[in-house]
Amino acid sequence: MSRSHTTSRLRLGVNVDHVATLRNARGSAYPDPVRAALLAQDAGADGITAHLREDRRHIRDADIENLMAAIAVPLNFEMAATAEMQAIALRHRPHAVCLVPEKREERTTEGGLDVAGDESRLAGFIAPLRAAGARVSLFIGHDTAQIEAAARVGAAVVELHTGTYCDLHAEGRIAERDDELRLLMLGAAYAHSLGLEVHAGHGLTFDTVGPIAAIPEVMELNIGHFLISEAVFMGLGPAIAEMRRLMDAARA
Repeated sequence: MSRSHTTSRLRLGVNVDHVATLRNARGSAYPDPVRAALLAQDAGADGITAHLREDRRHIRDADIENLMAAIAVPLNFEMAATAEMQAIALRHRPHAVCLVPEKREERTTEGGLDVAGDESRLAGFIAPLRAAGARVSLFIGHDTAQIEAAARVGAAVVELHTGTYCDLHAEGRIAERDDELRLLMLGAAYAHSLGLEVHAGHGLTFDTVGPIAAIPEVMELNIGHFLISEAVFMGLGPAIAEMRRLMDAARA
């Protein structure tokens, strides 16, 4: 496989979910995730990600409508593979739809989607989204069976789950972290060989983004919680600029 992807610019999608989390903690109108999205756009984000959960714990329906109206960069609409969410996506027709596993009791998305175990239903679920013009992405682990199933069901993109890699780094389990990175690299190469565009995300920080950004087949990183957290201390624009700098340095 060609390694020519190393010269291509790696896109950054900024997830604004946790601006909405902060807003909802007080039931107020601020901070506004749309304002955060506009700041991210001005700071160099290539796209905005928002996850409309079934329990509406952070992003709300009106946020999706307002984001679609306000931003000039693409919206990546994260959602569970349910009839309700499909209807919302078909109504708004965002640039991209990323299907993620979702459990009400989880704090954040845990693990990747089981595409191989739900292949027939997901193929039918994806078809009308594709027909409406959305690029459909599946948030999965690096397992070969899941990557192959993603290609069969008609996804355009897979987003590889980097949470385990980041957790191992944070815990100081360096050998295991390096093994996980190797598996992510192999998964990215295999997905690319099947004609899938490869994205990555979950848990990435200034300390962990470099090795993921350096994977040549990865075309986009989606990062949210860390950037919103850092914005408390350094501002959202500077946090995004620093992440962009680290991504570009790793890619060079």
